[in-house]
Amino acid sequence: MKTKLLLVDDHKIMREGLKALLMSQKGIEIVGEADDGMEAVKLAGKLKPGLVVMDLSLPNLNGIDATRKILEQDPGIKVLALSMHSDKRFVSRALREGASGYVLKDCAASELLDAIETVMKGRVYLSPQIANIVINDYKRQLIEKEYSVDTVLSKREREVLQLFAEGKSTKDIAHLLNLSIKTIETHRSQIMIKLEINNIAGLTKFAIREGLTHLE
Repeated sequence: MKTKLLLVDDHKIMREGLKALLMSQKGIEIVGEADDGMEAVKLAGKLKPGLVVMDLSLPNLNGIDATRKILEQDPGIKVLALSMHSDKRFVSRALREGASGYVLKDCAASELLDAIETVMKGRVYLSPQIANIVINDYKRQLIEKEYSVDTVLSKREREVLQLFAEGKSTKDIAHLLNLSIKTIETHRSQIMIKLEINNIAGLTKFAIREGLTHLE
């Protein structure tokens, strides 16, 4: 069965070139064309294509918002973003709004066809340059969001956390560290705020996971 495809690009020459390429493929049927985002949404609702090849830089309604609107009215449609932009802001927004793939306009024809095949199989396709951007951004977010004893807590807070995790009372910890009970309570409060953990059981689990202490 052929893939019904809606082609969206505001540059006629680009659209005609894509059309010629795609029409030569036995498994693809182009059921419509649009040169702006609003028309793309309208035609997607009317024609019910299996796939929309979507330029992101469109008049009236940009391709990212058009993608969102198309998928709101029919979540079963696949959208493959086709863009000249490799900036992570474009990539992340397109993927967040539901695009199943992102291909750069300077890609080879064979890559576009591979992308279409991949997306129609229910998988995500990213151009190699885009994949690197996504992976690097993901790694950056992991580092920024990571909670660890070394990056979040001070040395004193780590000491206090370990002692609480080992079942010591506030009074016992104050005695062991030669600090006042009020100071220990302040440390405990700050630890909970920094780790976003609001009970001793949770702190204990964190301390064990981070290697500060261990279960007997």
